[in-house]
Amino acid sequence: MNKLQKGMIGLMIGALGVVFGDIGTSPLYAMSAAFGKLGFRLAINQQNVFGVISLILWSIGLVVSVKFIRYIMRADNNGEGGIMALMTLIKNAKLRSQYKWFFLILGIVGVALFYGDSTITPAISVLSAVEGLKVVNTSLASFVIPTTLVIITMLFVIQKYGTGFLGELFGPIMLLWFVTIGLGGGWQILQHPSVLVALSPYTAIHFFIAHTAVAFIAMGAVVLAITGTEALYADMGHFGRAPIAKSWFWVVFPSLLLCYMGEGALLVHNHVAAENPLFLLFPVVLRIPVVVLATVATIIASQAVISGAFSLTRQAVQLDFLPKMLILHTSKREGGQIYLPFVNTLLFIAVAALVILFGSSVRLANAYGVAVSGTLAIDTILYLVIMRSVWHRSKRLILLAGLAFMPIDLLFVSSTIPKILHGGWVPVLIGLVLFIVITTWIKGQRVVARERRAQEGSLQGFIDKIQHEQPPVRRVPGTAVYIGHHADLAPLALHATFKDLHELQAEVVILSVELTTVSHIPEDKRAVIDDLGYEHDGIRHVHLSFGFHDKVNIPETLKAIHSYNPEFNVNLENAAYFISLSRIIPSKRHNLFRWRKSLYCLMARNAISTSDYYKLPIGRTVEMSSLIKL
Repeated sequence: MNKLQKGMIGLMIGALGVVFGDIGTSPLYAMSAAFGKLGFRLAINQQNVFGVISLILWSIGLVVSVKFIRYIMRADNNGEGGIMALMTLIKNAKLRSQYKWFFLILGIVGVALFYGDSTITPAISVLSAVEGLKVVNTSLASFVIPTTLVIITMLFVIQKYGTGFLGELFGPIMLLWFVTIGLGGGWQILQHPSVLVALSPYTAIHFFIAHTAVAFIAMGAVVLAITGTEALYADMGHFGRAPIAKSWFWVVFPSLLLCYMGEGALLVHNHVAAENPLFLLFPVVLRIPVVVLATVATIIASQAVISGAFSLTRQAVQLDFLPKMLILHTSKREGGQIYLPFVNTLLFIAVAALVILFGSSVRLANAYGVAVSGTLAIDTILYLVIMRSVWHRSKRLILLAGLAFMPIDLLFVSSTIPKILHGGWVPVLIGLVLFIVITTWIKGQRVVARERRAQEGSLQGFIDKIQHEQPPVRRVPGTAVYIGHHADLAPLALHATFKDLHELQAEVVILSVELTTVSHIPEDKRAVIDDLGYEHDGIRHVHLSFGFHDKVNIPETLKAIHSYNPEFNVNLENAAYFISLSRIIPSKRHNLFRWRKSLYCLMARNAISTSDYYKLPIGRTVEMSSLIKL
């Protein structure tokens, strides 16, 4: 086996641990949601069970294998995937501004729904695994909720320490999980081979036509089998499309096929199994080890969603969709391993509240699926837009793709709408709140940026004024770094220093920072240096560009410039950093609703300071305030 093959196997095992946790633990609750007493309570007979199993298998095959892995995962932003990548491609596409804004708003809806999904996944995953205690011994039922809360608390507590030490174990554990559920399902299939009829698309189609009402209701449970599909796409940047596809087709998909068919075979011959079919696939002697393995697998699935929420939030912050917040890097080697204390706290509160509020995985399943189906439908719409506006595919091809994908998405969305009254309002409410927060921040930032531009004025004009000032501006020893908001504008802190002191340091670096829509910019490509037309006067403009996965540290980045650009020989050891703090106050202008102005001001006041976000040295940073009316 050569190094290339070993590397591919390593990536495949890594993908098993990070990408497939959510979809891989769906067999814990999907069938219970359809046939259990707390679920949709479908009649347990061969026709219904085999029909639902066939719908699950073909939904997984069409949505995951065909729509995502075959097509949508080809739409990437420099190797990065997920709904944010689709939004970035559309943001950079040549579209009319009104169309572009509409599709970006649609993408923001998808992002908001993802957060709704992020709160339910840890709750339903861990709770469904711990409920295996009731299968082992019914007297342990009272320990399910406390045990779940303890596990969830520990899961969120360890986030601040980083999860890199667990990452190497995730892949092999999930491989063991998939092999286990595949063998458990296979054993039941051998005993009741009649379930193999579910592999035929005719079974699904006939069931839907002959029992349309029952099938439509069942789709609300079937959608649970494809939760986590977005993770396949969102985590593409970590592993690449090929390892994810190979892991799916060689390990995950076959294991899920065997497991779901095994659950169906068991259910037809043992109606009591509807409450917890996965654990009952196994003989009594193996149930405790399987419960333990399931608990670990659901923790891994939850970790993947939490990490995804961290990653998505960082992208949103760096694309200015959300206020700046504290982002801690938990690994010196892996830039993607981050910890956001604020997001972690909010997620923990929401997840714990859901466990207490709903009390069982099947009740939670009633709330689950609304956010998932909505996000998958939005992915499809944005993909079709990219096919036309970025890849310039023919209208006929786009129409065919839409006819192939959209009916499935619309079926899932419509089947989950009744869930809104039975708990589905939770992710919808969370999504609505996040949508309001994101759009308020974006609109507020536009107004503030317009006001700031009016105050700052042209950078080149300001430097020309300094050069021709009479009497000349006094230059004092030292280095000053002035951080602005736009490459062509003069920072307000520079205005204040010139106006109040009429002096500048001998070395002046006017710095603008751009957080781009690409995932990573190499260190030697980040800086563009301009002497602004006055060589040897000690004043330079430096424009720094960062990708949304790059660690933003201004002092380190400036020091690194000299290694690949010797002409930038500025002494930064004791440099002073000047930043402009904008104090936002609401005005009576009708550019935003009053409540939105109040919300924006609240977010602006609680956002992390620019000095902390850019990792500026506390003792050498001067913050200069300015007033901006919203």
